[in-house]
Amino acid sequence: MSHIQKSQIVSVLRERGELDRADFVDRQLPDEIDQVKNASLLRMLRLDADVLAAATVEQ
Repeated sequence: MSHIQKSQIVSVLRERGELDRADFVDRQLPDEIDQVKNASLLRMLRLDADVLAAATVEQ
């Protein structure tokens, strides 16, 4: 099962200038996000779960 770090999602959103969304994610989601269970959320945020998961593994 693949997980994505919340901090990584927040960082991407802030880089895009989506500060309100970044703040929402930071407040509402756990530190590790299951990419399968939260696939619809990731699509809504226009985030590629596979790219984020690969970057999380590299860190």
